[in-house]
Amino acid sequence: MSDNSNNLTNTSPRENASASSIEDDKFVADALAGNEDSYRKLVDKYDRPIYFHIRKMIKETEMVEDLVQEVFIKAFKNLQTYSNEYAFSTWLYRIATNHTIDYLRKKKLQTFSINDPIKTKDGEVEVQLPDESFSTDQPIIKKERKAIVQDAIANLPEKYKAVIQLRHMEELSYDEIADELDLPLGTVKAHIFRARELLYKALIDKKDRF
Repeated sequence: MSDNSNNLTNTSPRENASASSIEDDKFVADALAGNEDSYRKLVDKYDRPIYFHIRKMIKETEMVEDLVQEVFIKAFKNLQTYSNEYAFSTWLYRIATNHTIDYLRKKKLQTFSINDPIKTKDGEVEVQLPDESFSTDQPIIKKERKAIVQDAIANLPEKYKAVIQLRHMEELSYDEIADELDLPLGTVKAHIFRARELLYKALIDKKDRF
């Protein structure tokens, strides 16, 4: 994979940047250069903070893990747009905030004031409402799209297909899937995360048919 680290608009450390923030910038640069382990390091570092950030915004606790994984997928898909002029954590929290608001809007839930900033360990994040005229996460619910999704799921490796079917077709919780498949909870989460990445790529490849 080619080195895309130059997409970071400022490769030198920000003035007064914390050690944690400088570490994040190195992870991002390494990830853009093709180091897949750096993606995992970012997930390991921010998985729980983003979980609790989203948890403050919604009442449906069973949805939080799904939203966390969707946030990381969205962040990594757009990683080349991150500028280390600002802290990576601020950028990631903003994605998490906007993605959760988008979910709340679709569900017509009103669990917090969208006029108030969200407090994080790095300060306050202003809410940026998504443009309602266009959504990058439109639900795939029409009949003509179902065959494409089912085909993509059918082509997943068996270990990923199993967790996706249990999660999204049988609507089992992460703990229930772990019990059903006799797998550690962390493995279940990792498999679902990877399965969604593969599905996303498969559906993007067929986007012209949507």
